[in-house]
Amino acid sequence: MTLLPGVRSATADTDRLRMHYLESGPADGVPLVLLHGNLSTGRFYEHLMPRIPERFRVIAPDMRGFGDTEPKSLDATRGLADWADDTAALLDALGVEAAPHLVGWSTAGAAIVAFAHTRPVASLTFLDPVSPFGYGGVHRDGTPLFDDHAGSGGGGANPDVVARLARGDDSDESSSSIRNVIRALYWSPKYRLPADREDVLVAEVLKTLTGDDGYPGDSTASTNWPGTAPGTRGILNALSPKYCRWDDIVDLDPMPPVLWTHGTADLVVSDASPLDFGVLGAAEAVPGWPGPEVFPAQPMVTQIRDVLERYAAAGGKVRTEMLEGSGHGPHVDAADRWLEVLLDFLP
Repeated sequence: MTLLPGVRSATADTDRLRMHYLESGPADGVPLVLLHGNLSTGRFYEHLMPRIPERFRVIAPDMRGFGDTEPKSLDATRGLADWADDTAALLDALGVEAAPHLVGWSTAGAAIVAFAHTRPVASLTFLDPVSPFGYGGVHRDGTPLFDDHAGSGGGGANPDVVARLARGDDSDESSSSIRNVIRALYWSPKYRLPADREDVLVAEVLKTLTGDDGYPGDSTASTNWPGTAPGTRGILNALSPKYCRWDDIVDLDPMPPVLWTHGTADLVVSDASPLDFGVLGAAEAVPGWPGPEVFPAQPMVTQIRDVLERYAAAGGKVRTEMLEGSGHGPHVDAADRWLEVLLDFLP
């Protein structure tokens, strides 16, 4: 593995699983832990690590089901608690005792809140996080559209994307090829990674554990539209509102300072995401949509704002930064500005 200057690659045997991680900075530095999201790895932060001041010990692990970490099943019934516990186990294995600053991108937004419920944290940074009520099939207040949470979970994945991941397709021949998924959904449509860097990140995503234990996870049939409900294993089920919630952030005591950064052109976490069945149904991309009264689009960004406003009203410190024109990964397509905001926020 050829890494950028100052970035190190290592593996640690924890009491839960063997984890691969990238690291920079001194061993006695202030711990800054960067957790990636779905269909990515720690290398999605690598370009930032040489630019982070030496006072920080930066750790960017490959989370369960992704990258070079030991491929183990994800218990979706715990939401993202497996990821939170894995992170805690890694820090223990590395001898990190100080309360860490945690950054959670997308899926990992739920994981860092779960971590903060069990251990002290210095701060929480949300990077285009999943909604505090999970992904798909809920009203604005988080109540499910159907009792079985139909319209969320592993059954909602594009089967062609899953098949191409499983066979290691690194081409750009189809919209379902991960290279084109990254181009379409991860960044602003105006942004394109340098070719060599794109090759690195495509190769990283192709390490994903696919199937019922990883991506997308298992599913169950439903009598409710669109006919699929969550199973109990894998990443998309862990993101289902049936199991994933982090609105309990308002119960943290003490309340760590919070930074929420969001790309205004994000298509993944949006009040009108093209990945949401409510949006797909209205566009007639999925037949049989029962209409907006029964299955509306999930207002994800509004839900995040609602919960963080409650956090602030309860006494928490919240800083919000909207990165105009950026996509789901502003730490990449607006790297200079995003890093400037993060470093200004960290005490």
